[in-house]
Parts: sequence; C-alpha cells; structure tokens
Amino acid sequence: MCQSENIMGQFDNIDIKFLPGVGPRRVELLKKELGIENFDDLIHFYPYKYIDRSRFYLIREIDSDQTFVQIKGHFISIESEGQGRTARLKGIFTDGRDTIDVVWFSGLNYVRDNVKIGIEYVLFGKPAIYNYSYNFSHPELELFTKYQSHAHGGLEPYYNTTGKMKTSHLTSKVMKSIMEGAVKIVREYKITERLPAEILERYHMLNLTNSIINIHFPANIDSVNRARERLKFEELLYLQLMLQRQCLQRESQSQGFIMRSVGNYFNTFYFRHLPFALTGAQKRVVREIFEDMRSGRQMNRLLQGDVGSGKTLVALLCCLIAADNGYQSCIMAPTEVLANQHLESLLGMTSGLGINIRLLTGSTTKKQREIIHRELQDGTLHILVGTHALIEDNVVFRNLGLAIIDEQHRFGVAQRAKLWTKNTLPPHVLVMTATPIPRTLAMTVYGDLRVSVIDEMPPGRKPVQTFHRYIEQRGQIYSFAQKQIEAGRQVYFVFPLIDENEKLDLASLEAGYEEISNVFYQFKVCMVHGRMASAQKDANMALFASGQAQIMVATTVIEVGVNVPNASVMVIENAERFGLSQLHQLRGRVGRGADQSFCILLTGYKLSKDTKKRMDIMVQTNDGFQIADADLQLRGPGDMEGTQQSGIPFELKIANLATDGAIIERARNEAQKILADDPELTAPQNRIYADNLKKMKQQIHDWSEIS
Repeated sequence: MCQSENIMGQFDNIDIKFLPGVGPRRVELLKKELGIENFDDLIHFYPYKYIDRSRFYLIREIDSDQTFVQIKGHFISIESEGQGRTARLKGIFTDGRDTIDVVWFSGLNYVRDNVKIGIEYVLFGKPAIYNYSYNFSHPELELFTKYQSHAHGGLEPYYNTTGKMKTSHLTSKVMKSIMEGAVKIVREYKITERLPAEILERYHMLNLTNSIINIHFPANIDSVNRARERLKFEELLYLQLMLQRQCLQRESQSQGFIMRSVGNYFNTFYFRHLPFALTGAQKRVVREIFEDMRSGRQMNRLLQGDVGSGKTLVALLCCLIAADNGYQSCIMAPTEVLANQHLESLLGMTSGLGINIRLLTGSTTKKQREIIHRELQDGTLHILVGTHALIEDNVVFRNLGLAIIDEQHRFGVAQRAKLWTKNTLPPHVLVMTATPIPRTLAMTVYGDLRVSVIDEMPPGRKPVQTFHRYIEQRGQIYSFAQKQIEAGRQVYFVFPLIDENEKLDLASLEAGYEEISNVFYQFKVCMVHGRMASAQKDANMALFASGQAQIMVATTVIEVGVNVPNASVMVIENAERFGLSQLHQLRGRVGRGADQSFCILLTGYKLSKDTKKRMDIMVQTNDGFQIADADLQLRGPGDMEGTQQSGIPFELKIANLATDGAIIERARNEAQKILADDPELTAPQNRIYADNLKKMKQQIHDWSEIS
C-alpha cells in the first residue's frame, strides 16, 4: 500500500478476511451480526467498556464493589467434585499469602490437561461470593511468562458480541486480537484526517489516527477520554453539517406558496370567536409560523407543546390563514380517536364562521367520502381532518397549501411523504407533538426543521397532583376514587396489558375491569382497548365523554386524544412498566378542566433504582420538558422517537444524544459558523467537509425532501 494514498479510501483495498484471526467464515459472521463489511467499519467498531489490567491485586484486597480483578499466583491443588451432571473441578489458587477457590463447571477435560499445579499464572475474572467467601468461576488464565511477552496497556477493551458470534468462538477477546492487527495497520499507514488542522488546534483534539489507536488500546483513562471526545465531536459535527445543509438548501431551493394576508376568516375568529385569550407563547408561535407561510419558501416547522398547552388552537389559526389566502389545509392524526377529537374541537371553535371542516378515516362511509372528494376538488372544503386515509391516492385536493401532522413520529417516513405530492408545490408543513423533546434531541432528530415551542399553559389550569402508592394501598385508592365520583367527577384506571400474562405478573385489563366493576357496582364502568372494534371503542369513549359512565378502564389507547374535562383522577396500574414520557402523556388526560385533578402511580414494593427515580420525577414535576430530559438520560434516545424515522440520517457509533449535550451544542455552533460563511463548502479550508459529506451521502438513504 502506498502511503501517499491520502483519502479514507486508502484502506479500501484491504480485505478484512485476510487480517489475523478473521478468515472466510468469520468475515461473513462480522457482516451479518455487526454490519462490519470493510476495514473502515472494523476500526470504527468501538469498545463498549475497558477493564483495568495495569495492576495485580492481592486476594485479601478483593471486595464486593470490584467487577474484575487480576491476581498473580499458582494453583496448590485441582480436584474433581461431584459426578455426572453435577461434576466440577475445584482449584485452590494462592498469591503467596492467601488462597481463593476457583471452580469450573464445563470444559473439565481441557482444564485437567492444560492447567498445572505450581506454575505461575495470571488469573483474571469477576469474584463472586459463595458460602460467605469469594471465589472465581471460569476465570481467564494466562501463563505469567506469556503475559510478560506482550504489552498490556493498562486498560483492556471489551467489544459487544452476539450469541451467534460466541457460539462460533468469536468472543470479545478474539475481537480484541483482530483489532490489534487492524490498529497495527493504522499505526503504519495513518488515517487521513477528517477535521481541519485549525479545528484540532482550537479544541486541543487528537488527530484521527491517534484517536483510533487510543479508543482501542489506550494507555490510561485520559487517553480514552481524549479519543472519545474527538470522535464524538467529529460524528456530531458531520451530522449537524448534513442536517443544516438540508435545511438551507430546502429553504433556498424549495419554493413555497406565498400566504401574504391575514383576512376575514382569521380576524373574525380572533376577535369574535376566540374561546379564551391566547397565551404569550401561542401568540409568538403563530407569528413564527405566519412569517414562514408568507416568506415564499416552503415551511417545515416543528411545534412542540405540552399536553393541554393549546396546540390545536394554534393549528386552527394557521388553517384560517391558509383559507384567507385561498388554500386548503389538512390535519393528519395517528388514530381515529385523535382525529375525531380534533374535529370536535375545530367544529366547536368555528361554529358560525363559515369554515367547512370534514373528517376522513377508515370508518368514513362511501356516501360521506363522495361528498368529501367533491368538496375537496371544487375547493369548498377548507379543512380535512383524518388519519392515514388522507394519503390515499384518490384523495385529491384542489389547492392544498398547509399540511399539519400531529404526533408525527407515529407515521412512517414514506407515509408522510405522500402528503407532499398532493399539490404542484409541496404544501407548508407543520409537525406537532405533545411529547416534549429535549433540546439536545431536537437539535439532531429535528435538526432540519425550525422549532417553535409553546412553553406556557393557558390560565386557570391547576397542576395535576401526582402520588406514588403501593398495591397494598389499593383500598385507600378505591375510597378516594369513590369520593371523587360522588362529587361529580370521573376516573380512569389504566392497565399495561389486555390479556393475562403470568410471566410478567402484570394486572390484566380483563381482571381489572371485573374487579373495578364489582367494587364500584353502583356506577357505570366502561372499557376501551386497542383490539376492540372501532365502533365498540367509539361507543364506550362516547359513554365516558358524555358522563354516562363514571369510570373508564383502559390500556394506553387513551394516551393521546381523549379529552374529558370532568375526569379528575388517573390511576395507573403497574406504573413501573411505563416510561416517563408515557406516564406524562397518560397524566395529561386529567387536569383538563377547572377542578383539581390527581394522578396515582400504583406499583409493587420491589422497584429498581431507575424505576424509583421515574416515580420520584413524576411526583416532583408536571413540566414535560424536565420529564423529557430525565427520560432521555434514563432511557437514551432510541426509545423516544424512533431515530430511523425521525431524521437522523446515519447511525451514531459513539456519540450519545442523551449524555453528550455539550458536544452537540459545540458541533451545532461550529456547523452554523462554517455554513454561514460558506454554505456550498467550496472554500479550500472546507473542502475536507465537502469530500467527506459526499462520501457519507453515498452510503445513506437521502430523506432530505421529507420532514
């Protein structure tokens, strides 16, 4: 290989099959199990942890806080114990002062043939307690003479492997051996830098070659941290450059409908029909959206607002602006329940205004569909609310100018994209979510959307009081719920499952419904779950919404879209089984009226540390953004929005959206400065970015036209 080959492709001609320890069978396994297809993939497959191999411990120094220890010594004896299936080998290992038991339950013949008494070994493993004393089970053993012959750089890397890999003896230890061969090549030929020298100097970063060396085989913890910092920054900087360039290109190239005026529909509603004064946050958000709609560029904006913050009212105001300018609007919701809820809210607010609003879902009759299709095409239908039925090919608008998508993470990318084809130019797009998104996640998952936030609740709303209670206190909870019902309120009981599941030991919806019906025999109890026929579900929802039923027993189907202001109590069974964001969404079903509302989190006594923390956070705050930040820290980003659908164009290999907020901020600011001066990245100093982005773009699917 020629050292002058000065691009990342310098290693493209290395077939990893020929690296020491790989071979034809393992190369297929690496590809199938880890997605490692080439040398570049291999060296960017990073260790997930490191174990300190820099010192030897004395047996007397072992304590319960240690995960792995390393001891130098020899075996005094190795003897067989038990017979048949209970057969094992027990060795007594000494460091010259004390002794400790070592046990093997499998591979006994190998141990008998290869492990010798009196010869000096390095023993490495995780100590366990058995019969009130420490021992080792199946530790790593290495002859001390062999240990001395190769360098142990203090911290030993450990790599994630799968069950199939372990079955084929492709363990973390083997991966380490393979990496040693790969890193040897990196040391010899160097890796072409992916960041300009000016950036490395300004932030005092390692170069890429030293970062790769130190991430795999660090001399100490400082080396690991410096390598991680540099690799995370690089990854996040390229992510931000990619997202922000998409945003700039779309704004400069994507022509949008110009909606210049605020006319009769908007003004009549605002001054005569507005149900209550807008909050300062709602006014600010409407101004931001209107600026986009009259700019001549296609709007792509994310509207974040906590449960009950008034997003539907903002959406209506935007639809009225579109109608004033001769354009139609659509609002797409993930469920029929939520679509119906939007329709009822909009009809209630626009009564007498002359705005034509209709609903299109899977349950819409043929006759109703014919009316909708006719009014869509002749332009007399102003706002169409619906589910994914809106994206059907036969749904043709006369002049769709605004598409609003509620809880958009519940739709697939391809589904959402179909809305963009409903007019000659793509309509303005407003994405709404009641799931508050932490700032670090919004900067990446939605990095190519402008963000508006309703961070103020309408006046008169009382914060929901939240309590954590244990199942032994169920009787007290029933008494409290009964008093609330007798005072004219309504109650939700939410269960995590529909069917009995003994393995998970969860209270089932069916059993819960029966018990609650018996306890509250004098009241009407209805049940709703996802497997019900739509007609039955809607009928039961209507019973509760009208007040004819005092109690609703449900699964999380009510998480979004059920608005019953008279409901004042939410009891969440097996609350430990829910994430923070879901608990917050469920709690948002109460507290929607003027009365004080309550949320009771019901759990067993045996809770993990993280679960107890979740319960404490829910009790302490109603702030959705605080909860979202905590949820991101506890769960990580993968569970929150589904990054494959939400906008991250490539998999992050080392950066963590939950914990690397400061690095994300720095990378975002750097990307903004670079693109502000040179949006096309044509300047000589930015050629490095342009070349690498071009290569990256060839390796990923480009969703740049989709919000």
